[in-house]
Amino acid sequence: MPALTAVVMDKAYDGNAIHRFLAVRGIEAVIPSKANRTEPIPHDARKYGSREKVERFFNKLKQFRRIATRYEKLGRTFLAFVHVVSAWIALRQFVDTA
Repeated sequence: MPALTAVVMDKAYDGNAIHRFLAVRGIEAVIPSKANRTEPIPHDARKYGSREKVERFFNKLKQFRRIATRYEKLGRTFLAFVHVVSAWIALRQFVDTA
């Protein structure tokens, strides 16, 4: 498994303790500063922009009732459905619905 190099978080996690925690471990914190922070901490806007894609994917994933309500008892069965639905979502972009 590759080492964690960066963490992308929302403004709600902009706190000195979180920044210190990540810095000690050598992890880049990609967190935009809150409006009330006196000295804004710079962040990589390009990396932060990728957060939106991940959130949109999870929103699409939750549109499938079986995933959202977690009908499956076993974790591996649930994960199998997540994989199937993920493939379905990925393949949708190649289909012309017009």
